[in-house]
Amino acid sequence: MNSSTSNSQSITIRKGIRKDLPEMLELFTATIDKVCKKDYNPLQLEAWKSGAENEERWMNVISSQYVLIAENRKQIVGFCTLDKGNYIDLFFVHKNYQQKGIAAMLYHEIEKEALQQDEKLLTADVSKTARPFFEKIGFHVIEEQTVHVKGIALINYKMEKNLIS
Repeated sequence: MNSSTSNSQSITIRKGIRKDLPEMLELFTATIDKVCKKDYNPLQLEAWKSGAENEERWMNVISSQYVLIAENRKQIVGFCTLDKGNYIDLFFVHKNYQQKGIAAMLYHEIEKEALQQDEKLLTADVSKTARPFFEKIGFHVIEEQTVHVKGIALINYKMEKNLIS
């Protein structure tokens, strides 16, 4: 795929495989903990992180979705998944690698994949934390929604981007 060097770091993007799951789960919970805490309260963060316990869902992600991993020296620093060719399901970048262009690199490859599958529209359910990034790459909010996880209400946004200009 591609790699770029920024701040003397070499980031490579590759397809995700089953043995990546433990590290992906770790990154998922740590990112929610550290990066999303300005937008969600501790109860909401705990509920959201509980998604890591759903082993069946994560096995399904790795086996049926298009999964991309961003790596720096064999460490996973971000991942993004595309479900059914047009839905960005999971998109997380390591807390120590925020604002380094990793999300943009991952997104670029995901969009390329969607276009190769002749998709005309990308959709995502986006957290308050990720909304500015998604807006920057051309997504717009369709609606604000409240999702309930383990009885806890979380606000996120249904967003989409037209791939045909």
